[in-house]
Amino acid sequence: MARLLRTLRLGFKSLLLHKLRSGLAMLGILIGVTAVIWLVALGEGVSYQAQEQIKQLGATNIIIKSVKPPQSSSRGSAGSFIVDYGLKRADFERIVETIPTIHRAVPLREIRSEIRTGRRLADVQLLGCTPEYFEINHLKMDRGRFLSDRDMTQRDNIAVIADETAKQLFPYEDPIGKSIQVVVNGNIDLYVIVGQTQSRTPSAAIGGSLAGRDYNLDLYIPISTFRWRIGDQVITLNPGSREGHRVEIDQITVTVGDISQVEETADVIETLLQKFHKNPDYTITVPKELLRQAEMLQMMFNVLLVLIAGISLMVGGIGIMNIMLATVTERTREIGVRRAMGATRRDIIVQFLAETTVLSGLGGSLGVLFGFLCEPAVRAVRKAVEKYLPEVWASLPPSIQALEARIAPWSIVVAFGISVFVGIVFGLYPARRAAMMDPIEALRHE
Repeated sequence: MARLLRTLRLGFKSLLLHKLRSGLAMLGILIGVTAVIWLVALGEGVSYQAQEQIKQLGATNIIIKSVKPPQSSSRGSAGSFIVDYGLKRADFERIVETIPTIHRAVPLREIRSEIRTGRRLADVQLLGCTPEYFEINHLKMDRGRFLSDRDMTQRDNIAVIADETAKQLFPYEDPIGKSIQVVVNGNIDLYVIVGQTQSRTPSAAIGGSLAGRDYNLDLYIPISTFRWRIGDQVITLNPGSREGHRVEIDQITVTVGDISQVEETADVIETLLQKFHKNPDYTITVPKELLRQAEMLQMMFNVLLVLIAGISLMVGGIGIMNIMLATVTERTREIGVRRAMGATRRDIIVQFLAETTVLSGLGGSLGVLFGFLCEPAVRAVRKAVEKYLPEVWASLPPSIQALEARIAPWSIVVAFGISVFVGIVFGLYPARRAAMMDPIEALRHE
C-alpha cells in the first residue's frame, strides 16, 4: 500500500511539471463525466414524465368485466329468461381485502338508458359509480361537483351529466339544479343534476388491452342509488321477445402502485375469481401494450445514454493518450536513467499508469462535482425562460414546463468508474511504449 501511495504521489508531482497540459487532459474527462451525469439526469426526467403520461392512460389499471356466458350455463332456472352472471359484490370485497398490492378499486354498473327533460331526449350510458371514478378516469368538472361519499351513504337521486349529454338536453341553459327523468325497465325516476363534466376526447382502443370509450355521452349516479332505484336486474323488451339479465357489478377497475405489479396482481385476481366462478362469466384486461411501451421507452433511453457515455469518455481517453505519448517522448532520457538504475519494465508501466490514473481520477472527481449542478441549472434555465421569454414559455407543452432533472445515483458511480477505466486503458499503450524502450538508446536521447 505504501509503495502504491508513493507511486501515485510521484505521478502527481510529474503531472504538476506541466500544469496546463495536464489540466487540458483532465478537462476532457471532466466534460465527459459531467455530460454523462447531466444527460442521464435529463433522460431520467424525460423518462419520468413519459412514464407518468403512460400511467395516466391506465397502465397501472387492471379491468375486470362481467361477460355474459353461454345461455345454457347461465340461466337461473329452466325456462327463465333472466340470465344471472358476472361479478358479485362479494368478489369486490374479497379482491380489496385480500390483495395487498391494490392501491384502489372502483366498482361500476352501467346500462343504456333514455333520459328526458321537457321535449328533449338523449340516449346515454347510465353509470352507477363511486367518487373515485372521477380520478381514475381523469375527468374534469366544467361546473358544479362530482359525486361525493355522502351521496353514496344517502343514496340521493342526484346525477352528474357529461358535456355532450348536457348540450343535447340543455343547449341554452345551465343544467345545474335542473331535473331529468331517467327511464329504465319501464320505470321513470327523477334526478337532480349537481355537476357537469368537461368535454373529453374519447379514448381510443389500444390493441386488445383497453377498449375505446366516449365519456361525453354519460350520466353518472351513485352506485348505491343505482342499486336502490334500478337494482341488479334489468329487462329489455324487444318486438316479440324479452331479455333480462341480473348483474351485481359490471366492471371493477383495480389500480396498483407500480407498473411492475400489474401482471402479478392480475394473476392473483384470476386465481381468486376462479374459486368462486365455475362459468367463464368475467374477463381480466391488462394494458399489455402500454406496459411493453413503457419498458421499450426505458430501454431506448438506457441504450442512448450508454452510447453517449461511451462517446464522451472515449474522447477524454484519447486526450489522455495524446498527452501521455507526448510525455513519454519528452521523458525518454529519464526513462533510460531509471532503467539503468535497475527499474524494471513493470516499474515503468506502473509509473505511467499511475499518472494516467491520477489524471482520470481527478478529472472524474471534478466531473462528479459539476454533475451535481445539473438540477439547479435546469431550474435556473426554466425560471429564466419563464421570466424573460414568457411567449416561448407559454408555447411549451406542460410536460416540458414541468421537466425536472433527476440525478440517478448509479450514473455517478458508473461515470466515475468508466472515467478511471478509460484513463487506464488509454494509458496502457503509452506506458508499454515507455517500458519497451532500449535503455542505451534512451540514454543517448537528447
